Amino acid sequence: MSKTKRRFLHVAIVIVLVALGALGLRALTASKPEIKKRKPTAAIPMVRTITVKTGPQSIHILGEGTVRPLREINLVPQVGGKVVYVSPSLVNGGEFSQDETLLRIDPVDYQLAVTLARAKVKDAESHLRLAEEETAAARQEWRLHYAGGPKANRKPPPLVAKEPQLAAAQAKLEAARADLRKALLNLERTELKTPFDGRVSQENVDIGQYVSPGQALATLYSTEAAEIVLPLEDEDLFWFHVPGFTPGNSPGSPAKVRARIAGRDLTWSGKLVRTEGKLDERTRMIRVVVRVEKPYAKKPPLAVGLFVTVDIEGRTLPNAAIIPRSALHQGDVVWVVDKDNEDSRLRFRKVDVARIQGDEVIVQAGFQGEERVAITPLKAVTDGMAVRAGAGT
Repeated sequence: MSKTKRRFLHVAIVIVLVALGALGLRALTASKPEIKKRKPTAAIPMVRTITVKTGPQSIHILGEGTVRPLREINLVPQVGGKVVYVSPSLVNGGEFSQDETLLRIDPVDYQLAVTLARAKVKDAESHLRLAEEETAAARQEWRLHYAGGPKANRKPPPLVAKEPQLAAAQAKLEAARADLRKALLNLERTELKTPFDGRVSQENVDIGQYVSPGQALATLYSTEAAEIVLPLEDEDLFWFHVPGFTPGNSPGSPAKVRARIAGRDLTWSGKLVRTEGKLDERTRMIRVVVRVEKPYAKKPPLAVGLFVTVDIEGRTLPNAAIIPRSALHQGDVVWVVDKDNEDSRLRFRKVDVARIQGDEVIVQAGFQGEERVAITPLKAVTDGMAVRAGAGT
């Protein structure tokens, strides 16, 4: 076969194959069923839900402050002299009991003053007795001189009876006794005693030092109680009672004082006792005072200067619920999901918010029993839309 015939045969075969392929594609296309046009079904959004339960809920108000002593004084002598004794407790951080002698001033000069004052009292008593005897003798002489006369029953004149001398002797005795009391008082003041149980926060005195009246020798504070001042907003005081500030005569609301000290998280019980004298002019906040009794009773103690967190227990709402902040939307609206899982619907519901504290919201009205609330944020949402409900985390 010539070269031309072979080329012609190849072309014919290709044409036949192409024609057969075209016929087969047409047959397949003709047998395919016609595709009907239809609208795509809308995707139902998935939302996470939480189960909300109603019941009694206590309002808790949190505040922060620094522990300070109930009483703090300076140790100041009322008499001067050389210090001859300093208690081992009179050091920075030292602990002492009530009526303990912390410091003693040299008492010799004051003991001599007492001795002199007592001698003056004896001398004044002697002069008084002499004056009394002289007065009695003068009156007796008057009666004998005018016996049987018209002046017999009259009182003698004061000068004749030496009454001025008697009054002067009495005044001198009273003055001498006053000097003795003052000398005894100064002698007693050479010992500086503590008026309460407490601790020393600062001291600057030692044995041999000369001290003068009015000189501050140390700073002491009591350990019978400690106080924490909390700045709170005016609206917060609606939920708890402060004696002398909010209505009612009941004791102040209880509080828990929490702090971390010596590597431990500790809690002390306290109560609200008052507010400070005036509002903060810069922040317009009210400063309430929480008192803790016996802060040094346990170790580690509620030390002065410690920064603490205070949890005030306020009023109890009888039928309230707590929901996360993410479940509350603008206008105090929550999204309640129907309980029917097969056809869950999202419903808008307005609730009565009592208080927002941190990441939680306390709702005092708007829920009945147990209900499911959506906590998933949705861009487009309508009242009554279908959703697929899932449990929240």
